[in-house]
Amino acid sequence: MRLRAHRVTALWMAATAIVFVLFLSACGSKDSGAGDTAKSSAPTDASPNAKDAGGSRPIEVVWWHAMSGPLGKAVDALVEEFNKTHSDIQVKAVYQGSYDEELTKLKSALGTKNAPTLVQVYEIGSRFMIDSGAVEPIQTWIDKDGFDASDFEENILGYYTFDGKLYSMPFNTSNPILYYNKNMFREAGLDPEKPPQTFEELREAAKKLTKNGKHGASFAIYGWFMEQFFANQGALLVNNGNGRDGLATESLLNGEAGVKTLTWWKGMIDDGSMLNLGRKTSDTQQAFGSGQVAMTLDSTAALRGIVSGVGDKFEVGTGFLPRPADAKDGGVIVGGASLWMLKDKPEEEKRAAWEFIKFVVSPKMQALWHVNTGYFPVTKKAYDEPNVKENMEKFPQFKTAVDQLHATKLNRATQGAVMGVFPEARQITERAMEEALGGKKSIQEALDQASKEITEKIQQYNRSIGK
Repeated sequence: MRLRAHRVTALWMAATAIVFVLFLSACGSKDSGAGDTAKSSAPTDASPNAKDAGGSRPIEVVWWHAMSGPLGKAVDALVEEFNKTHSDIQVKAVYQGSYDEELTKLKSALGTKNAPTLVQVYEIGSRFMIDSGAVEPIQTWIDKDGFDASDFEENILGYYTFDGKLYSMPFNTSNPILYYNKNMFREAGLDPEKPPQTFEELREAAKKLTKNGKHGASFAIYGWFMEQFFANQGALLVNNGNGRDGLATESLLNGEAGVKTLTWWKGMIDDGSMLNLGRKTSDTQQAFGSGQVAMTLDSTAALRGIVSGVGDKFEVGTGFLPRPADAKDGGVIVGGASLWMLKDKPEEEKRAAWEFIKFVVSPKMQALWHVNTGYFPVTKKAYDEPNVKENMEKFPQFKTAVDQLHATKLNRATQGAVMGVFPEARQITERAMEEALGGKKSIQEALDQASKEITEKIQQYNRSIGK
């Protein structure tokens, strides 16, 4: 997967994927996973006929995805369960490589018979998907079917909603949290039940935790974290309401939020309390798991992998993403990916795809997906499922992530930025972070240069789509 913050420990994921497959195999009733939103596969005005136009075979829905390894096995298990319980539809899941690779293949396939019916696209590909003109908003099917989305998480739906329409269905969703070593907190005289909440508190804690060859913290140089720090300060990453009130035309990376974040971050590197391990979250995970550093940032989707990897070596604590003490109206942005439907397909095929979408977002299936992958359920009713409650008791650290999601006020900053060149912008941001944190350029100089480059790419993209 392209999004490094969404990686999990391979051993744990392999085991849970097997459990997921076995569990689904035991759920073989006709209404398995239907929950409250996908009650039946019987034909309705918005559901497919039992067979295709010729009446001889099920309708096939091709779904491209970017879930590899154990996550891919979990996807296959979902599809297998749907196919077993929907004889009139057969979904074919096809792995297409990383998010970046998948999007490149999709660009080549659009407008041809090789294009899929459904495609999983990471959140930063949303602007391109809309501008492509190739998608059918999921809102179309919500309206046709009278589908009730009132129980869905508002902050998750918010990211994928544009001009009042839900364009894609959230599928795998996460946000970043602070992970900390409670044992090291106790040894340093810090309250293990009170993780730092502000930039200032975290810096002071990091100083106290740095001793005996160990460091207070280590954060991967990751553009996603920078985007989150902007949102947590209520700051926009691009103009025009983060690209949601109109097409973005200018990067705001070099504004106050960016300078404040890197000044704080570099200050800890300079005083020795922060260990700079570069861009890989796998390196910071390893340093945290070995007790080399006391605090790190990572995705909620990595939680069970991190906790299982640590085992009984120490107690893992979790906290909200820190923000400056004077920050207001901030919060986290959801990460991950969503399901997009292509419009240039037969109506019955799109209806079949909609049935599959309803199945995977049903409370029971979302509960299974959450427990076995670490991604958030998109529906609140999933938290009422027994396996989710049991998981929360076993891994109370999950509550931090849920509380942080619910504490986030939905506004233009926390909805997240959208731009057609987001993948390139993230890479440029990471280069600027490296230059600033490594002392190759001043913080302002590095961010000014990056902001200029991103702005140029945004404007080139806008011209390429005639806007």
